[in-house]
Amino acid sequence: MRTPSSSSCIDFDAVIALPFGPFGIRCAGDAIEELVFLRPGTPLRAPANDTTRLAADALRAWIDDARHPFPLPLVARGTPFQHRVWDEISAIPAGQTRSYGDLSRRLGSAARAVGQACGANPYPLVVPCHRVTSARGLGGFANASDGWLLDVKRWLLNHEGAV
Repeated sequence: MRTPSSSSCIDFDAVIALPFGPFGIRCAGDAIEELVFLRPGTPLRAPANDTTRLAADALRAWIDDARHPFPLPLVARGTPFQHRVWDEISAIPAGQTRSYGDLSRRLGSAARAVGQACGANPYPLVVPCHRVTSARGLGGFANASDGWLLDVKRWLLNHEGAV
């Protein structure tokens, strides 16, 4: 996942306001290329095209109902291993969590490798990496181990009713 501090609103086809903060949407043609949590205070930017409007509408529908699906066209990205991790993450139901260790055992991999794949996820919320936690607590999020991104993770888990 791209580092939020390295992004500005002009890098995105839209920056929308969601309850946890600004959220960037980048398109490549008729597909979504990347979704990014942005720092509080990042200026908003109206959707620039139909694909971005579709994504913004789907994200807002998810805010209204955390079980709402994301029927979005996504640009194919990532390694085969990352896809395996993202598929496992996508199978975690809303309101539930799995630990990095749980996923690593299922995949026959190391928990650190699972964490790195989570951090490389270009489609947060669509691929709900916020549902992956540490065995001892919240864990990291979007390559962060503290700060506002962990507040976002807490908000997302609370929104979905995860304990």
